[in-house]
Amino acid sequence: MATRLVCRECHRVQDAGEEQSCVVCGSTSLTEDWAGYVVIAHPEQSEIAQEMEVTEPGAYALKVR
Repeated sequence: MATRLVCRECHRVQDAGEEQSCVVCGSTSLTEDWAGYVVIAHPEQSEIAQEMEVTEPGAYALKVR
């Protein structure tokens, strides 16, 4: 299983080999220390996306350390 990294700024989950920066917000502050995630398909229709301030579809970590 590939290592997954999470952006400390926007909580986007991505594979470690993809980029050295977040594919959504561009931050270089990525971590392997996170727990739980939610997949948001339609952020414009999602209350969770609104609460998390997510505007792009994808997987987002619930807790980032």
